Amino acid sequence: MLHWGHMHTPHLRTATYYALTAALVSGVSVFINKYAIAGTHDPVLFTALKNGIVALFLAGIVLATHAHRELATLTRAQWTRLCLVGLVGGSVPFALFFTGLSLTTAMNGAFIHKTLFVWVALASVVFLRERFSPLQWLGVGVLVAANTLLGGLSGLTGSMGEALILGATLLWAGEHFVAKRALRDLSAVTVAGARMLLGSVVLFVFLATTGRITYATDLVPTHMGWTLLTAAFLLAYNLTWYAALKRAPASYVAALLVPATLVTTLLTAVYTTQTLTLPGLLSGILTVLGTTLLVWLAHRAAGARSHTPQPLALPS
Repeated sequence: MLHWGHMHTPHLRTATYYALTAALVSGVSVFINKYAIAGTHDPVLFTALKNGIVALFLAGIVLATHAHRELATLTRAQWTRLCLVGLVGGSVPFALFFTGLSLTTAMNGAFIHKTLFVWVALASVVFLRERFSPLQWLGVGVLVAANTLLGGLSGLTGSMGEALILGATLLWAGEHFVAKRALRDLSAVTVAGARMLLGSVVLFVFLATTGRITYATDLVPTHMGWTLLTAAFLLAYNLTWYAALKRAPASYVAALLVPATLVTTLLTAVYTTQTLTLPGLLSGILTVLGTTLLVWLAHRAAGARSHTPQPLALPS
């Protein structure tokens, strides 16, 4: 059975930094994307353009580093996993999420998206036989409570926008496991590049076949400015999230993305509502407590493992 104690302390520390950075980037990104989408005619076109820009940057990184050597040695199984990452993670859920975000609030979108760690944790237990201690479940429960306080279930309306975001969240939860398998023998930048490149191709094919690609002629410099800005955040998120996922269990990385909701909430309070509610404040406190507890437990388990004498390997 797998558990967080199987992680090595140096890898865990690096994964923690990457995951928390991804959470910060994600929280800011959701807030900015809400404004960016408001001025576009088609959320899917906006998503395809943004993802395509990120794909070009990632392709440049792959070609400029040793990662390009992997491409020449990819097996059929590795190509299959990369294609799945592009389909399940880089195309369909993006179209669902940003279409949904255009139909609901940024806070509701952030809340639904950050239930992702619950689905990943449950799937880890059922399919990967990952094991959680009672204290780790407590940490997960604190994060659930923190997320629920931000409007939570009472703030949801059951709208089509929320349903689309939930569908995207479930697909991204599945991507954690497909990507985790791909990352066993491939670099993070290669998998991230496949996610964005193959995903962009699927999105542009969809736009072309439905005739919605013609909306590109309506774009003005302001639209491209928003697209470039959000693409920069998406690039940073992909690099940090995949780097974390390569070094730590999917459930741990997904849990550390929850603070993104707190970031979105704070930005909304400062720039949109100019009000920080008591539930929002309590949610922030619980988010910090839950995240700190999970990080501490993971490091303690990894530290205990590193001090456990390992059997010596006999020479063959």
